[in-house]
Amino acid sequence: MRVEIPDDAVKYGFKQEPVGTHGSRTLNILLKKTLANRKKSYQRLRELYALDPDVLLYRALRELWDSDPMAQPLLALLSAAERDALLRATTGVIVAAGPGEAVTPHELSAATERAFPQRYSPKFIVSVGEHAASTWQQSGHLTGRLHKTRVEPMVRPSAVTYALLLGHLCGVRGQSLLRSFWVQLLAAPDHVVREQARTAARQGWLEYRDAGGVIDVSFSFLMADFPSEHTA
Repeated sequence: MRVEIPDDAVKYGFKQEPVGTHGSRTLNILLKKTLANRKKSYQRLRELYALDPDVLLYRALRELWDSDPMAQPLLALLSAAERDALLRATTGVIVAAGPGEAVTPHELSAATERAFPQRYSPKFIVSVGEHAASTWQQSGHLTGRLHKTRVEPMVRPSAVTYALLLGHLCGVRGQSLLRSFWVQLLAAPDHVVREQARTAARQGWLEYRDAGGVIDVSFSFLMADFPSEHTA
């Protein structure tokens, strides 16, 4: 399961480079004891989330973040995935696993190696698998300490909004928007995504119309500074 980040999407905050933070960190990289570690963690946070209000993806993340704390794990995952190719490389393993199935760091490492053959050392690939497994647990996709199994994450309207926005910014339109790589990260049934999108529309986070097999989505709130890009 791969996604190509279009060149035009880089201006919004996506990263195309075949590198990533998950060689050394997970989503949860705070609470470091030393100044050196705090500085390094801040650098990693910028890699994962940009931390720049002039970057559209970060600004949209901040708009949605405080609205629903229960959505924050998936929002963090989506933001990390848009900027970390190593994390993106492990997605297929997670999406393919059914509820209750075991998922190992080794499987995530193997997926990374397949995505980037002979690019990284074996030790680094192992580290990616371990950190990615922790991240997928933090996002709500995996559970278990020593032996992790697949579970269904909590999918909330703000996370669906952000996933649809990411697909839109990557050039996905219409019905395909509901099946984009980013929506698949939510690991939610189609009817749940549609239901949560309707709820998000009532919140004013997006405009969502679904009738006669035609999907029309727009983002006048989150993309207020990009008027030519509103309509999906």
